[in-house]
Amino acid sequence: MIKIKNISKRFGKTLALDNVSFEVGDGEIVGLLGENGAGKSTLLRILSTMLIPLEGNAEIDGFDLLKNPDEVRKNIGILFGSEVGLYERLTARENLEYFAKLNGMSPKRAAERTDELAERFSFSQYQNKQVGTLSKGMKQKVAIARSIIHDPSVMLFDEPDSGLDFKAAKTIFDFMETCKAEGKSIIFSSHSMENIKNYSDRMVVIHKGKIVKTFVVDEYRQKYSEREINDILFNLVCGGEEDV
Repeated sequence: MIKIKNISKRFGKTLALDNVSFEVGDGEIVGLLGENGAGKSTLLRILSTMLIPLEGNAEIDGFDLLKNPDEVRKNIGILFGSEVGLYERLTARENLEYFAKLNGMSPKRAAERTDELAERFSFSQYQNKQVGTLSKGMKQKVAIARSIIHDPSVMLFDEPDSGLDFKAAKTIFDFMETCKAEGKSIIFSSHSMENIKNYSDRMVVIHKGKIVKTFVVDEYRQKYSEREINDILFNLVCGGEEDV
């Protein structure tokens, strides 16, 4: 469960987030849609404890973001599309075991968990290769495994489809669906309206740091055609009114 409460953030004179509030339930995927600079990445970095909000707070899996940041980190998995978060000189196995130990696992359990995830994401034969020598799609699989090495209850994806071909992107979204089935709370951002529509239960549209619309995707699909939904989203993303 994620509860975001009136979060604001300023960088110099720019108000990057303006009183943002919404919740994400267990087993729910919420998609963030907005232009570059809308505040999507800023929000995800605040939730991941990388940034401190100017105002407001959040509760992640029952832990206060500001009072219990260490507990929050134990309960979140993070995957940023442009940053796989791996050490390229280390092998895939060395990366995973390292992050497992950072999360308090014993060497034995770290090795077992690495084997489990390598098999799950079909990179067992590449475990002992340096990450820097792997294809982008394979790196992404290792990055996914790294993000859930500690089996977190909350997943944060910042443009996970960025720069990926169709096959690699599908791996990411299949993984998101698995997280949902496991009851995890998931937030992901994307520039792609199609990916947001196809993989979100609810959608949050942000424009210049403000939420301009939150809605259930299936309800819109029952009410509007795909073209009409695209027109609505385009207007909202650009700061306009909901109109078709």
